[in-house]
Amino acid sequence: MPQSEFDSIDRKILNLLQTEFPLVREPWKSIGESAGIDEREVIDRVGVLKKKNVVRQVGAIFDTRRLGYSSTLVAMRFPEDRLDAAAQFLNGHPGISHNYAREGQFNLWFTLAVPPGRSVADEVELLGRITGSEATRLLPTIRFFKIGVNFDMEKKVSDARKYFVPDEPGKDRNGASSTPGDGWNTAQQLSELDTVFIKELQEDLPLESRPFDPMAERLGMTVDQLFAYGDAMVERRLMRRYSAVLYHRRAGFNANAMIVWKVPEERAQEVGEIMATSPAVTHCYQRPTYDDWHYSHFTMIHATTKDECEAIAIDIGEKTGLSDRMLLYSTREYKKTRVRYFVEDEFKIDELHPLEVD
Repeated sequence: MPQSEFDSIDRKILNLLQTEFPLVREPWKSIGESAGIDEREVIDRVGVLKKKNVVRQVGAIFDTRRLGYSSTLVAMRFPEDRLDAAAQFLNGHPGISHNYAREGQFNLWFTLAVPPGRSVADEVELLGRITGSEATRLLPTIRFFKIGVNFDMEKKVSDARKYFVPDEPGKDRNGASSTPGDGWNTAQQLSELDTVFIKELQEDLPLESRPFDPMAERLGMTVDQLFAYGDAMVERRLMRRYSAVLYHRRAGFNANAMIVWKVPEERAQEVGEIMATSPAVTHCYQRPTYDDWHYSHFTMIHATTKDECEAIAIDIGEKTGLSDRMLLYSTREYKKTRVRYFVEDEFKIDELHPLEVD
């Protein structure tokens, strides 16, 4: 969807949905007050943006590892005539939140999270066998430097200036989460109410005047108690924030590149921190290398054109003094959503059979 199709009010609303979503009884009314329009118009506009697939979802963002899940980035290679069927099959897994076809020696990249008691390596091995992957590489996080997805729709740039850095005490730049310390990635003991709350708050927020009322009723809480429980989840670092997920291409950010970098191990921390400061970088991680894969640092960038992506890569290279990199552009987005937790019964992996492709 071209940037020109959004008017100034759409842009304002999209910025508010991403950065300042109000946890109040009448959130759409509150957004309208900030945007200078009434509640009904906000609901109507967001409804249109959803129909056009610009706004994917509005809901809570939880911390995968502190919920006890294991996660990894996975790279697979398929023959071109099997790629689409394999990707569509993998989309059915509730723990796969991002799934992209990309350029390069591995042509399918996805993120996978599995619940406590399941081995992420075993699950990937089984998924690779079922789909007929020619090669598979597990790329779990070694160091986590940044996550800070934010598209400034008014300035028309990726603007990830506030971001979350769980590995480093004192470096939480999100502003909504408490500063993490030791045990940032340690699974926390969850109560039955915690689990039910997570399952409720992770779903898409309805487009109705008081959308939290039915949630609170199902949880056996008042709305004020629901908000207080959410605040407590943030304090416990189980929940990061409540916001929208945009489909970046529909929002006008048509170029999506995963820039992978070859970084000397002795510079891993220093370089990652430099990369994270770029507002164009939404995610920054250090991951394992292999004999056939020498790139340790991954920076995700989104821009309106490939030329802008190339300029961002040059800028990061100049700031870090590194030149050995590849820009892996996505050629198709198969899935982009949030991990849905505690819904494993929707995908019974032990009952699956090898994928058949005509």
